[in-house]
Amino acid sequence: MLSELIVRPAFVAPAILTLYFTISWLRRSSSLPNVPIIGARDGDWLPMIQARWRNTRDFKTALELAYASGRPALVPVAGEGDIVLLPPEEAKFIADQPDSVLGFSERAFEAFQVDHTFVDPTITRIALSENLLRDKLTPEIGNLVSDLATEASWALETYWGGPDATQEWREVCVFETMRHIVGNVTNRAFVGLPACRDPELVNNGMAFAIDIPLTSTLVKLVPKLLRPLLAPVITIPNRIHTQRFRNIVLSQIQSRLLDWDERHQNDLKPTSSPAEGEPNDLLQWSIQQAKAGGDPYMWQPNTLADRLLVVNFASIHTTSFVSTELVLDLVSSKAEYIDEIRDEIKSVLATHGGQWNKRALSKLEKLDSALRESARYSSTLSTGLARVVVAEEGIVTPSGVHLPRGTKVSVPALCIMQSEKKYPGADSFYPFRFSDKGKDPLEAKGGSDGHVRPARNAFPSTDPDFLVFGHGKHACPGRFFAAAELKLIMADALLKYDFEMLPEKPKGSWFGVTKIPPLAANIKVRRRKEI
Repeated sequence: MLSELIVRPAFVAPAILTLYFTISWLRRSSSLPNVPIIGARDGDWLPMIQARWRNTRDFKTALELAYASGRPALVPVAGEGDIVLLPPEEAKFIADQPDSVLGFSERAFEAFQVDHTFVDPTITRIALSENLLRDKLTPEIGNLVSDLATEASWALETYWGGPDATQEWREVCVFETMRHIVGNVTNRAFVGLPACRDPELVNNGMAFAIDIPLTSTLVKLVPKLLRPLLAPVITIPNRIHTQRFRNIVLSQIQSRLLDWDERHQNDLKPTSSPAEGEPNDLLQWSIQQAKAGGDPYMWQPNTLADRLLVVNFASIHTTSFVSTELVLDLVSSKAEYIDEIRDEIKSVLATHGGQWNKRALSKLEKLDSALRESARYSSTLSTGLARVVVAEEGIVTPSGVHLPRGTKVSVPALCIMQSEKKYPGADSFYPFRFSDKGKDPLEAKGGSDGHVRPARNAFPSTDPDFLVFGHGKHACPGRFFAAAELKLIMADALLKYDFEMLPEKPKGSWFGVTKIPPLAANIKVRRRKEI
């Protein structure tokens, strides 16, 4: 189990929490904007400390109160600082601001405390991996589909049962199996065979993905002056899992580097284009990119290994959550929903000769809609569009509030995506919410202007009312790949397995500002005889 792989720094948590609340501000800082404080009550002696405590214990309520206020509100939270939540109407305002006004990277670096939680923080501060995901991985999806489909089928047979598992129901932990399945498929595109099938690669990649939010929260509870002293103790798990991950991939990286040098030793100028016969995966693209850039640091084996770990952290963790929620949403809704999606999968496959390709995936409109609806209905994203004010003079919001430099801003993403006003029947899971919209002639054309927008309601499409992947120029660069691999996994799962329906969906939990799926939830699956 995953819990056995994580070295938990629980021994330092109580002491850090005590220290944190001891030194917390006794009064409101004058540098904060003049907006209502969520969690503070009339008669509080120490309003900021008491509000922080209440919001940390029940962030969901704090989020709902801020959303209901309809105006900017200050939400103090332990480990996160003081967040100004802007109303939904100002989501586009945040997304449209230049990086010189609202900083995206600065907020992310602070949130994850990268200088302390990553063994090599330099890796997180360069945009090379982001560029590869956007400029290389996304255009290559069509060429990767066949391999990804093969890996999805292999992984599901490994963790849910093969052709001989048609007689009896098999109980599986949804998250525990889906994280391995997602990890296998993702790493087929990242490192290829055979490394993508090493369970320890997935285990340590996922363990590291859990280390980061946990240890960064603890580090943020420590006063800045003491962080260099205490952070190395708090982040021991991070270093352990980083080294284990490196040990798994280093031999393959070294082999790839030797092969690259042999192939390109006569090149007058390094190129970022792959040579014939070279692997077509993220590791190879990283090597090509590093060699073309000319910086020896970038093609050091540990550097390349850490880049793989970073993209594992960024992709597998969240994709495993999304797939877990979708499986549980489907098996706790109506069996006919599954039947309808399964019929679509059969029809699309039949039309495309029984083989998956990029065009075939684009025809899975009902499955795509189910993914988008589950991501909306069961979103694990509590706040969205996280930024920090970096402009010296601050910024004034559309509602007229001045936010000083250093102010953290976000929007209540969970409340936006579960709003009855924006999504009628929002408190129910209806998998065809978005595919049904495509049947409306006006929707299909994109509106009264008549311009065709076929992807308007597609799973990876972003807008101010659907923030799972962010929005604007900093929207997740890997979202199209995530959509493709999730479709392949779910299509194979629905086509080849029957599910014992649940009377109700298991409930998740909260850890501070983080909404967590029901990680221990089990379902019963059985291989379908007709496959």
